[in-house]
Amino acid sequence: MAHIPDGVLSAPVLIAGAAVSLAGCGYALRHLDEERIPEVAILAAVFFVASLVHFPVGPTSVHLILNGLTGILLGWAAFPAIAVALLLQAVLFGFGGLVVLGVNIMNMAVPAVLCGYLFQAVAGNGANRQRVLWGAGLAGGLGVLITAILVAAVLALSGREFLAAANLVVVAHVPVALIEAAFSVAVIGLLSRVKPSLLGFQA
Repeated sequence: MAHIPDGVLSAPVLIAGAAVSLAGCGYALRHLDEERIPEVAILAAVFFVASLVHFPVGPTSVHLILNGLTGILLGWAAFPAIAVALLLQAVLFGFGGLVVLGVNIMNMAVPAVLCGYLFQAVAGNGANRQRVLWGAGLAGGLGVLITAILVAAVLALSGREFLAAANLVVVAHVPVALIEAAFSVAVIGLLSRVKPSLLGFQA
């Protein structure tokens, strides 16, 4: 349930989420180099497709998010990439909603940026392959878990009746976090060999 639908959250939560998302997208776009636009578009498409498939878990559902991997590859540019993908999902498929769009962007893009910094801190200059793989795994898994925690938090802040759903959201995303950690290790491990420049490493 990373896509929260309209009509669930309180007005203060909606306003705060919109403010964070607008600030993040604005900062990212001001610092986005033109040559990186195709890369952002590709990652937006990957995020769009990966998060379309939902698996029911009790009264909620889970899906791949890949925001940790997106943050590793894009940094702050994950904000506009995720924003475009979520907007298209809301308009074309009714996933999430337009009123709650800012909160959904915040819940997925903030962890993406944080995990991008985490990967840089762990991987360093990329000389130590084990550190690169550990960084990828941590970023991939924590991206999902932080998103789940943020979703649970905004639900809990919007009403006590959502506390049970908030707890379930976190528990249900633990297996997804493990899957995405492994997937991120595989992808970043490959990129570190064939295209290290995408990770900011010297060839």
